[in-house]
Amino acid sequence: MNEIHKPYDQKMQKTIEVIMSDFAAVRAGRANAAVLDKITVDYYGSPTPINQVASISSPDPRTLAIQPWDSSILRAIEKAIQTSDLGINPQNDGRVIRLAFPQLTEERRRELTKQVRKYAENGKVAIRNIRRDAVETYKAMKKKAEITEDDLKEYEKEMQDLTERRCKQIDELAAKKEAELMAV
Repeated sequence: MNEIHKPYDQKMQKTIEVIMSDFAAVRAGRANAAVLDKITVDYYGSPTPINQVASISSPDPRTLAIQPWDSSILRAIEKAIQTSDLGINPQNDGRVIRLAFPQLTEERRRELTKQVRKYAENGKVAIRNIRRDAVETYKAMKKKAEITEDDLKEYEKEMQDLTERRCKQIDELAAKKEAELMAV
């Protein structure tokens, strides 16, 4: 790959990493601590991710146990989970919060599949925006006579190829996540 594309490729890779973390947060019927990654709890006045104030374990495939290091924030964690879009009611026994993940219904699977497709489409839009920025930069370079017309055409084609590869990668990740959702 041409050196000139490197910063744009790195931005595209970061976009894919964000999509992968979004996909991980979509629960597939199994207990997965990643579903809690986006939920924050008010801890001494600042929003803090749950995994930074508690240990999270999975005693069985359908349950997560959240044990805060400071028991005074147990209620705050419970409230944060209730107000999130997780759709699971936490059970608080005074020391540990348990989340029981129900079996996914067909309707819920379809909703989650739509959510995965939305994340994938947003990712592809972000990738295309990166391509647009790159092409604008290349055109500005051509205008300043830093590169030739032939260079411009070559860079645009290489950037288009890179964009198509990254979009294909997003499609593959989305298809894998959708298959995981429908197979549970």
